[in-house]
Amino acid sequence: MIDPTQLSPWLWLAAPLVVVFAYIVFGISGFGSTVISVPLLAHFLPITYLVPLMVLLDMTAAIFVGSQGRQHVNKPELKRLIPFMLVGFLLGVTVLVKVNPDWLRVALGLFALAVGVHGILNPALGSRISPWWSVPAGVTGGAVATIFGAGGPVYATYLSGRLEDKDEIRSTISTLISISAFSRAILYAIGGLLLHWTIFAGMAVLAPFVWLGLRVGGRIHVGLTQAQMRRLVGALLVCTGGSLLVRALL
Repeated sequence: MIDPTQLSPWLWLAAPLVVVFAYIVFGISGFGSTVISVPLLAHFLPITYLVPLMVLLDMTAAIFVGSQGRQHVNKPELKRLIPFMLVGFLLGVTVLVKVNPDWLRVALGLFALAVGVHGILNPALGSRISPWWSVPAGVTGGAVATIFGAGGPVYATYLSGRLEDKDEIRSTISTLISISAFSRAILYAIGGLLLHWTIFAGMAVLAPFVWLGLRVGGRIHVGLTQAQMRRLVGALLVCTGGSLLVRALL
């Protein structure tokens, strides 16, 4: 997997800073940690190590955020999304892995950019989108989470068009992330990617920085208005889309 004795000394400085920032974002919005942390930490660590590690950290963070705001979780939306998210997991494993991942990054990047710009320019929810959008949102989010470990932007796009309350959006997204992370952890364990002592050692080392980021992000979230929250989610989607496009082009 990795040899801890061969790690760059700069990793010991970069990893805590990246993780704190990534989970500040997660604490504010309920998603975004993997999209931020994996591209940055990939300069120091292999993807095959980072993705299982982030699954464990995301699962822990999502349970923490979801348990704090469980009264805000929108259960009808969960019931709509989860069955199709599970279909997306299977689709990601069986079909989409055969497609050039750069094409998928470009498509998802352009989609996230367009939705993000719209959210920034139109922070007020004018009218709710149809609940039938839960079908493509669930399937796409599940498939993208399986391949890239980052289904949050898709769920955020759908829920931002359905829900008006910022606490509902954050808590519902974090609950979806926890279910997604738990399901993927089982798949990675079956595939032998998770059961290595260095992954659990990395989780133990980074857990305090995850907690710190969540605490700071939660405080920031409380002070945001609904319009500011929608603009922030839009900005995160723009950053997500931009990073995916850059990775695909490079």
